[in-house]
Amino acid sequence: MELKKLVEIWFDKWENGDFNNLPISDNFKHTSPFGTIEGKKAYLDLVTENKDKFLGYVFELHGGIYENNKACVRYTAKQGENFSLDVSEWYYVEGNQIQEIIAYYHIGDIREERKLKDNKD
Repeated sequence: MELKKLVEIWFDKWENGDFNNLPISDNFKHTSPFGTIEGKKAYLDLVTENKDKFLGYVFELHGGIYENNKACVRYTAKQGENFSLDVSEWYYVEGNQIQEIIAYYHIGDIREERKLKDNKD
């Protein structure tokens, strides 16, 4: 299967709430700002326990780079009318299954010492 199609299936499964049929391997690994989850069962158990945080999204794909066994996709995830999250994700694939995803996104306020100074002062 073409890698771009596999990634499209990933997003389609999420938009339709069909997370139990995601194209992921048994040794799937997901890394995000929240940490790393190892194993398909652990990942699906986490989603099951937190459906309110994982389901109900619409995804606006902005672009992607696709190679033989890896891809990088940039998108905006929207849940309801008040939540929007800009994400970049790396997908690592073997066969027709996603082996690993590494997600990058901002999950909180910027600490005061990390804020940029305004030149207007």
